[in-house]
Amino acid sequence: MFVTTEFDRILGRVAKPGRYVGGETNAVTKDPGSVAVRAALAFPDVYEVGMSSLGFQILYDCINRRDDTYCERVFAPWPDMEQALRESGMPLYTLETFTPLREMDIVGFSLGSETTYTNVLTCLDLGGIPLLASERTDEHPLVVAGGHCAFNPEPMAPFVDAFVIGEGEEVVHEILDVVAESRRSLSRRDLLRRLAGIEGVYVPAFYEWKWNEDGTLAGWTVSDGAPRQVRKRVVRDFGSMDYPRSPVIPNVEAVHDRVAVEVMRGCTQGCRFCQAGIITRPVRERSVEQVRERTEHLLGATGYDEVSLVSLSTADYTGVECTVRQLTEQFGPGGVGVSLPSLRVDAFSVELSAQIQKVRKTGLTFAPEAGTERMRRVINKNISEEEIFAATEAAWRHGWRRIKLYFMIGLPGETDDDIRGIGRLVAEIQRRARKGAGVRLEISVGASSFVPKPHTPFQWRAQATPEELKHKVEVLKDSLRLPGVKLSWDEPGESQLEGVLARGDRRVGAAILEAWKNGARFDSWHECLNLDAWEKAFQHTGVSPAFYANRARPYSEVLPWDTIDSGVTKKYLMLEDQRAVIEASTPDCREGRCHGCGIFRLMPEHAVHGTCYHD
Repeated sequence: MFVTTEFDRILGRVAKPGRYVGGETNAVTKDPGSVAVRAALAFPDVYEVGMSSLGFQILYDCINRRDDTYCERVFAPWPDMEQALRESGMPLYTLETFTPLREMDIVGFSLGSETTYTNVLTCLDLGGIPLLASERTDEHPLVVAGGHCAFNPEPMAPFVDAFVIGEGEEVVHEILDVVAESRRSLSRRDLLRRLAGIEGVYVPAFYEWKWNEDGTLAGWTVSDGAPRQVRKRVVRDFGSMDYPRSPVIPNVEAVHDRVAVEVMRGCTQGCRFCQAGIITRPVRERSVEQVRERTEHLLGATGYDEVSLVSLSTADYTGVECTVRQLTEQFGPGGVGVSLPSLRVDAFSVELSAQIQKVRKTGLTFAPEAGTERMRRVINKNISEEEIFAATEAAWRHGWRRIKLYFMIGLPGETDDDIRGIGRLVAEIQRRARKGAGVRLEISVGASSFVPKPHTPFQWRAQATPEELKHKVEVLKDSLRLPGVKLSWDEPGESQLEGVLARGDRRVGAAILEAWKNGARFDSWHECLNLDAWEKAFQHTGVSPAFYANRARPYSEVLPWDTIDSGVTKKYLMLEDQRAVIEASTPDCREGRCHGCGIFRLMPEHAVHGTCYHD
């Protein structure tokens, strides 16, 4: 612990000093000297973003229930705090005990976005830990990473000792058991060998890649008894998981300042662009009573006045209407509101909208994703224009005067007319509101650039170039010159960077390191994004952004993430990509037969009706 006068001076010079002082309500306090393992859970983004992460809160509670482990928290310091720490010579520390990261036994990073990768390096460097895994000795902490980005671990492989693939609530205990038992008795390499024997753990040091002359991957070899392919972990009894019991209440207003109750994991909609829908399969739900009990407990533990029912598509949760009704009846009189993060347009009901607004009119967001039915067939977003109109009509008839609509541009096979279709759709929604009820409906349109992701049917597709995206944005702006409509869109250069990092191989790690040395930090924040630092890094390391982002791959090409088994087979992904070419929809498997995605290879004992909605 090093809370000093100098520390106080630092806090007086930085924005939002509450990010760096700890001591929050529900933060866990233990005697560090009484535990076998000291762990730091690291979120490579600013405090208020990390504290809004349900997964982060789950793991913090999950680990701290162990008597032999003390899990503390650390977040990426904002640039002003990074500068202050460097000038003072003070290391990055945990919030619970102000312990430098280098003194921990294990540091675990949550990788939810590729554009946080440089922040990982900042945390390691400020924490006194060598950036490269190959340069760490037995005296250094183990550096572990998990989250959705871990499904392509290769760009960050040079910096991470071990990746957790899949859901962490169970595998984290297996990892900590090994660390508690062997941290001080085994060499670092022997410890990594033991970790590699745990299902769902990928140790990059045991995988060596070979390349063809054209720069594509030729394959990989495996050493030290590691599996050739690492299969993701799945929590089978999701409903009984009661993490977190007492979420930490942040000192600084968080991005999502409310109780989050996870009602469902996985998704069977089969949107072809969606990585999360693939890597979180199979679908598992909490019962309505489990959700009610969780909500009651968490509201009491936090004092929040809003509960968010969280999943990839909450309106597809089979108990959603009953749950919303119960929660508003039980907690509404006390001023507690219910929110749904995003509604599937075709699953929206008048009853649901009416229940949501009983206490307060929370924001309403729909994601049609594409402006024409043709493009929605291509991406397998199976909703018609009439379903969109019916859902938005239900919204304005029940009092909403502002809604948000999310779309993507740069999709495979997209034409300018498909982009103009977004404008036509928005204009018609407004026209119907005026005609039907004299309502001036304000619409916020968000347009994100499509980035092909690993383990999706579009993983082989070329991403639109920055120049192409700039043209598409101009087409979209021209089509949305409508009163009451606000448009936001992604910076094409940022999307290009995300594409390189998303589908990169181990060679991209050199560019990440060089960009960080050039000053790249907080690449997902517009005010911090430094594309010049990245451009120089790509040139210096010989990494071609177009090779990784803008190049279509043949099905036969070895992919950097082929070492990872997401549970869904390549054969299924290929078939879905081919169906996109012919504009053929694939129905939700709950509405018919199983499409053979392969997920039950991971859970054969659960291959019954209800687990993934298959007969």
